[in-house]
Amino acid sequence: MSNSENSDTAAGEALPNLEENMARIEELTQRLVNALAHKRQVRDDLQGPGHELYAKAATAYWAEMMQNPAKLIEQQVGYWGKTLQHYVEAQQALASGQIKAPEDHTPSDRRFKNPLWDSHPYFNFVKQQYMLNADAVAQAVESIEGLDEREQNRLRYFSQQIIDLMSPTNFLATNPDALERAVETEGESLVKGLENLVHDLEANEGELIVNLADKEAFKVGENLGTTPGEVVFRNHLFELIQYAPSTEKVHGTPLIIFPPWINKFYILDLKSQNSLIKWIVDQGYTLFVVSWVNPDATYRDVGMADYIEDGYITALETVREICGVKKVNAIGYCIAGTTLSLTLSILKDRGLDYVNSATFFTTLTDFSDQGEVGVFLDNDFVDGIEAEVTENGYLDSFYMARTFSFLRSNDLIYQPAIRSYMLGESPPAFDLLYWNGDGTNLPAKMAVEYLRGLCQRDEFASGGFEVAGHTAKIENVQVPLCAIACETDHIAAWKSSYRGIQKMGSKDKTFILAGSGHIAGIVNPPVKNKYGYWTNDDLSLSPEDWQARAEQHGGSWWPHWEKWLRKRSGKKVEAREPGSKTHPPIAPAPGTYVVADKPKITS
Repeated sequence: MSNSENSDTAAGEALPNLEENMARIEELTQRLVNALAHKRQVRDDLQGPGHELYAKAATAYWAEMMQNPAKLIEQQVGYWGKTLQHYVEAQQALASGQIKAPEDHTPSDRRFKNPLWDSHPYFNFVKQQYMLNADAVAQAVESIEGLDEREQNRLRYFSQQIIDLMSPTNFLATNPDALERAVETEGESLVKGLENLVHDLEANEGELIVNLADKEAFKVGENLGTTPGEVVFRNHLFELIQYAPSTEKVHGTPLIIFPPWINKFYILDLKSQNSLIKWIVDQGYTLFVVSWVNPDATYRDVGMADYIEDGYITALETVREICGVKKVNAIGYCIAGTTLSLTLSILKDRGLDYVNSATFFTTLTDFSDQGEVGVFLDNDFVDGIEAEVTENGYLDSFYMARTFSFLRSNDLIYQPAIRSYMLGESPPAFDLLYWNGDGTNLPAKMAVEYLRGLCQRDEFASGGFEVAGHTAKIENVQVPLCAIACETDHIAAWKSSYRGIQKMGSKDKTFILAGSGHIAGIVNPPVKNKYGYWTNDDLSLSPEDWQARAEQHGGSWWPHWEKWLRKRSGKKVEAREPGSKTHPPIAPAPGTYVVADKPKITS
């Protein structure tokens, strides 16, 4: 058969695929238009920082230009010169008769790992020019005078968001990976990518939220959250799970974990290999975990006081009653650690000695330095959130998920979008990312109290936070405590966590700095031998000096912390089966609240 006949046959075989794909594209386009037509209405003040920030930056920039035009000219001439030189070098490379890229001195960037970014003249030109543009914008932002440090940080952050958005990897025509895949699959990858895009838009009321994980691969209670246990108490705010013992003897003092109600508790029980819950049970502890309800508009008036009274104190009293003990060891994770510290102050005021020791995971109590997330805590955003929850009765999980995603936009937005929409890949079966997409709502009153009183005004660490009929003060946290913070945490900066621990009144303090971030640094089982951690008994030092003088250890911090907890957990007793006469098992773990679309309010 001739080459011509081969070509005709190939074209004939490809034609039905082309027709089929065109039909699919037509259908998907209609669905796309329909999804966008029903797009949820998001308030303008929750779409980005207020205009005042940009107006003030522009005013400062132009004022400086008028007073010191030489500085602006120097910046512009420097940028123009680099751009012109880049163009000339690219032209000279092409004029040499060889299809190659000019010399490239741009820094390494994992977004540009395809070899064509370095070898192909077109892609290399686009990459180098993007890097020049990005550097010019960053330099211009850094050179602006007349802004305070907070304004400068916000301008820097949101400018970087624009820079990241405009990366050539985010556009089909300038992404060699996507173009190569489209050629290899005869366009099938683009059709699949369009299917993924339409599916995500339809699943999120027309809002573009990239699906990070294969949602069909997991089911809570079947292959996630499977450590055996029973729900032994339920009220309108939480279910209390008591886990079945795996040892004949257990420590006399039970342990309760308060996870953050911004997310669901099974991050601590994804699967047996990395389950902190299972690991704690296997060390010989009677473990209880709170599973918070996912609130809707009926929870409008639920505030921090309700979480303390009907959540923490009720849970502590229930554990004491079930186990027949006077004191309980407690763990609080993130916002649940913040609220645990408020509860401890209130218990002290009431003369209630319920807690033997407290452990804080990635917990902020001193908000004087809000870290990276602080760019979203100015009045422009918080005013928008307050207006949103006043209207709807709760803060939809969509807003929190979007905020945290933009703190790591390249990893949690753009790269997943490229894989899904340009390469046509299905989301991976990744348990952590599945959990990340399984968010929860926040009650209106609680959200505003937390953002205004704790985050913005830093009342707990600087005078007192009025809640539940008391003035909760950080110095009244006086139980033995251990805090674990994470070195690269972008939600709860470790230095801020450390400063809060310093201000607590306890005379028995331990601080552990774990490697990695907000989730991976905590969910770090010993079997993986990853990340490492630092310890230093001298908590009088500044965070920088503490770290400089700290002892570094390999592997997971879990065994180090368990050794600390063991000393505060009493003698061994016979293992306790879940429940008691007054609190018999209600339902098997992981309970009903963690999987319910809407809250089931029963007692």
